Parts: sequence; C-alpha cells; structure tokens
Amino acid sequence: MLQSIYWKNGKIIIIDQTKLPKILQYKVLNNIYEVAEAIVNMRVRGAPLIGITAALGLAQIAYKSSENKESFFVELEKGAEVLKKTRPTAVNLFNAINRILNVAYSSNNPIKSVIEEALNMLKEDIKINQKMAEIGAELIEYGDTILTHCNTGSLATVSVGTALGVIIEAHKQGKKIRVYATETRPKMQGSRLTMFELISAGVDAYLIPDTAVAFTFERKGINKVFVGADRILADGTLYNKIGTLQIAILSKYYSSEFYTVAPSSTFDLVSKKEEVIIEERSRDELIFVDGLQTAPINSKVFNPAFDETPPNLINGIITEKGIIYPPFKKNVINILQQ
Repeated sequence: MLQSIYWKNGKIIIIDQTKLPKILQYKVLNNIYEVAEAIVNMRVRGAPLIGITAALGLAQIAYKSSENKESFFVELEKGAEVLKKTRPTAVNLFNAINRILNVAYSSNNPIKSVIEEALNMLKEDIKINQKMAEIGAELIEYGDTILTHCNTGSLATVSVGTALGVIIEAHKQGKKIRVYATETRPKMQGSRLTMFELISAGVDAYLIPDTAVAFTFERKGINKVFVGADRILADGTLYNKIGTLQIAILSKYYSSEFYTVAPSSTFDLVSKKEEVIIEERSRDELIFVDGLQTAPINSKVFNPAFDETPPNLINGIITEKGIIYPPFKKNVINILQQ
C-alpha cells in the first residue's frame, strides 16, 4: 500500500499525483498557500485525502507559530479561509477544518492540540479505511466482475482507500475477481491512478473508455459497482466524480449492485440538495489534454467535476461503522450514531 501524505518536522510531504503514472514523485509543501495550490491543482485529490491535507496545513501553521495565542488564532483563521476556497464539493475538507478549529478553541494549549489532532486524523484515516475494506469485501464473491470509477485507493486517502480499498482487500482474500476501471475524463484519474494501483496490487484489471460503460455492462457481465464519495446527504444522495450518475443508472438497468464506500467524515447531515455547490473546473481541462489542444480554442465549455446520484439507485453505503442499506433517511442516522 502506498501512503499518499506524510508529516515530518513541520513539513508536509505528498505524492504529486499530477506526475503519475509516469513517475512516482514526492513534493514538500511548506506553507498554507502551497497546500491550497496542491488541493486546487489536484496534486492531492480524493475527499478523504483533501480533508487530511487541510488538517495538516493548519497544523503547519501551529508548528510555525509563536506562543502568542492571539496571533496564532488570527493565522489559523486566515489559513482556514484560504483552504475553504479550494474545492467546494468535497465535504471532508470542511469537516476537517471545522474539527481542527473546534479543537483549537476548546484547548488550553491550542498550538500543541492542533498538531496532535491533525496527526491523529492522519492515523485514524488509515484505520478507518482498513475497516471499510474488510466490511466491504464481504459483499464481493468469488468470480465477481466489478466496475469502478475515478480513483478511490491509497492515492485518494492517506492509505488503503475507500472503494478501491474494498476491491483490493477482496483480491487479497483470494477471491477471483475481474475489475473494469473507467478512464475518468478529463483528468484521467482512472487510467493514471486506479490502473496504477490495480496493476501494482496484481488485480486482473482492464481499462475502458468512459463511453464504453454501457457496452461493458452488457458484454462483460458487470454484477457489482463500487465507487467513492465526495459528499453524502442524510437521505443518501451521493455526490461523486462526474460520470457516477450515468454508471448508477446503467447499473440499475443491468440489475447490477451499486455501492458507494465512504467514511463517516464524508456525510453531510445538515445540507439540502439545493445548497450543495457542484464544482465547475477550468475550460482548459477540456480544450487541452496533456498540453495538446483537442478542441477549438473558442469552444464553450461545461466542465462539472461532480454529479448527484439519487438514493434510489444505490444498493448500500459502506462505512467504517457498517453497511447502510435503504431506507437511507432512517438508517444513515442510525448507523452513524453507533
């Protein structure tokens, strides 16, 4: 298993995911602006990892702070505002920032407490992901043919992963599975990152174009789908990488089981659907591919990063506290409160 992020003497060390799969390159983040840049430009990505990176960014402010509490809180709040503006859809980012701020304001030694809490969150992420992998792997049977979308492995978390963690755990258990991974345009997280992880783990894996999903369901007998999540509402509404909705619709049509895998930190039990902001990214991601112009420069562009999948298309939500089944309005609260 890869570890995507490290803390060493006040420095944050990440795998620069923009360099994969060509090279495995690490990058040091020295201040809150470098942390924000890494999140915006997807050097780190995946909802859980974004949250941990934000927490460590605030811990870095604490590490460099003087003992003056007043100036520390000014810098901490300033850093939190910088981070909140990076990516609006993944709720882990906001949950992590709020968790750190709550610890800071409730502690007699806020500087020490912020650093300790962020490092605890890093360790906690690994434990939670391993628990989800073990719980989710119970749903996978010998001989299953599985579809996954985007990247939800070690590169989307501190380590282990969410949906991909489940799949790789099933492989480790000796279940003979076959996995189809989408390219996940326009940033190609599926081809660049998921295939990198699946091949490294020795899984029987195939890369498919995003446009081949329906045909793959029909011809290859996909019987289970595992995806991650960037936000899940109290009623089970799922916000995940763009393309998830069409996969869920196709999964229903072809009588396949559709699961999302997410830690409790990915749930938003307060917001309504109309309040969730769907991030739209730069037009250049569609006009250019790896620096090569592939569309007219004056093309109008709609480039949403995420979509919204309704609860009626979801068979279950795998969390570290157990699997949540419909009816979600009742069971989300029941499971998360355990």
